[in-house]
Amino acid sequence: MANSAQSKNLFEYTEDSIKSLDWKEHIRLRPGMYIGKLGDGSSPDDGIYVLVKEVVDNCIDEYTMGYGKTVEITIEGKTVTVRDYGRGIPLGKVVDVVSKINTGAKYDSKAFQKSVGLNGVGTKAVNALSSYFVVTAVREGKQKKAEFKRGELTQEHKESKTAEANGTEVSFIPDETIFRNYKYIPEYLENQIWNYCFLNAGLKIQFNGKSFQSKNGLLDLLERKSNADEIRYPIIHLKGEDIEVALTHNNDYGEDIYSFVNGQHTTQGGTHQQAFREAFVKTIRDFYKKDYDASDIRTGIVAAISVRVVEPVFESQTKTKLGSLNVDVEGPTMRQFVGDFLSKELDNYLHKNPTVADALKKRIEQSERERKELAGIKKLANERAKKANLHNRKLRDCRFHLNEEPPSRGKEEYLSKQQETTIFITEGDSASGSITKARNVETQAVFSLRGKPLNCFGLTKKVVYENEEFNLLQHALNIEEGLEGLRFNNVVIATDADVDGMHIRLLLMTFFLQFFPDLVKHEKVYVLETPLFRVRNKQETIYCYSESEKLGAMKKLGGKPEVTRFKGLGEISPDEFAQFIGSDMRKQLMRLEHGDHIQHLLEYYMGKNTPERQEFIISNLRIELDAVESE
Repeated sequence: MANSAQSKNLFEYTEDSIKSLDWKEHIRLRPGMYIGKLGDGSSPDDGIYVLVKEVVDNCIDEYTMGYGKTVEITIEGKTVTVRDYGRGIPLGKVVDVVSKINTGAKYDSKAFQKSVGLNGVGTKAVNALSSYFVVTAVREGKQKKAEFKRGELTQEHKESKTAEANGTEVSFIPDETIFRNYKYIPEYLENQIWNYCFLNAGLKIQFNGKSFQSKNGLLDLLERKSNADEIRYPIIHLKGEDIEVALTHNNDYGEDIYSFVNGQHTTQGGTHQQAFREAFVKTIRDFYKKDYDASDIRTGIVAAISVRVVEPVFESQTKTKLGSLNVDVEGPTMRQFVGDFLSKELDNYLHKNPTVADALKKRIEQSERERKELAGIKKLANERAKKANLHNRKLRDCRFHLNEEPPSRGKEEYLSKQQETTIFITEGDSASGSITKARNVETQAVFSLRGKPLNCFGLTKKVVYENEEFNLLQHALNIEEGLEGLRFNNVVIATDADVDGMHIRLLLMTFFLQFFPDLVKHEKVYVLETPLFRVRNKQETIYCYSESEKLGAMKKLGGKPEVTRFKGLGEISPDEFAQFIGSDMRKQLMRLEHGDHIQHLLEYYMGKNTPERQEFIISNLRIELDAVESE
């Protein structure tokens, strides 16, 4: 009875249960609500990049309003410095703007029209999540500086005279107690910077001495994202008031659409992206006077759409998805706005460019033929998938998907968890068993392959439905109709660190590049890094991911430490495995470099050019051996 009473007291709901947190405590306790996932910098949507974005967004808003044509970004080690040449924060409000929630100029739409940051949280979140944060504002020959630590004001400097140009400078160091073992990867930042430039033609951004600038906006973006050898017709570029569109088609499967609102990359789409998809289909049907299937019209499309609206409504603080809204307070809905623009401008373009119109029609008719050829196989494959899902254990799903709809309350936390959803694709019972026991069941799922998948290079999409493993995998991911239904934000290939494991990894990469390239282009696919060695003595255990790390660990521990070589994932105990797939997970993003041609890549690595690959392997093996010997 005593134990029962004690247990009851533990769960009592009284006045003492109610806690009030100040702004910085809440941000530090629930950082995911403000910046998405934390991460270590290995993924482009990790929190440390969101911190940079939040500061740069303010600079972009200044440029949009007509102030300051240059932004300077410097990253030295872990210190980030961002300087703009806009109007500068009013000196009397420097402290308030970066440390008081719901304080800022963007509530005044006259001062900041069509800006991306409207809720006064951005720089406050950066401040609260930084171990060092300094803001300096310059206006008309005077400057004001304030220093903070984890959101607490440590020193407020008096106003002083300066010869510096007007503008604002922010320096910060992300707090290592929140962002563990992180590092900035320049390529991710450069990609982010290019997006700013494409969306703000004429803006000049300098990053660590390199200059970035775009003259042609979304046309430049699509040229960078596409390959001239792959596109079926020259990029169509359309501009109007508060809207810009660029589009073309290639021979890939699926849709590849980049959408932006007020300069913000909405990676999860939203009303503007859906409006574009619908309006594009309607315009094409009207132009050709034929009721083409929507999927035939959009298959192979590569497009970008950017809109500017007053007071955008995003579904979370990370601003990755646009909610429902009118274009302006009393104006048309987003669907009407985008629909009217495309029905006029795209229709005019196609009438004036019959060669492009003919090439577009041929691409649509090609998709139509392929879809009809697949129809019967597809129906049988979908029936098999439904039946298999009832009886097999190939997919160990996560609890997050038990409730597919966002709750009416706690939506920010729901969206934060959505960002964390991960599926591990692995092979064999022992490996899938270890991951299944070690995973976070709330957000992590496991898909178990049976043996090596087929090398699908050069095959048509017919094989995705005929091959049971591929068919079940596409259903587990829910990508049959494109990225819109993707169930997991992170798709992680988890194979053994041996020859067979590497081969399976390549075969899965080939599958995604061949049939679902937009999954790779939108940076959703990763390769899990697990340790090759465990080096330990009685006092310490070190996990090593390379031969050189192993030698360093042996030297550090001295004596004769015990060295274990992990040949497979199944050899790592679930308790140990939990460390490698948790918050400190090491994974490599599967990325396409600028100018990469997918079919050329696949032909080189998975085709019949064995002598070339052999030479490539031998050359790189020599480099690796030289690196190990130099240690």
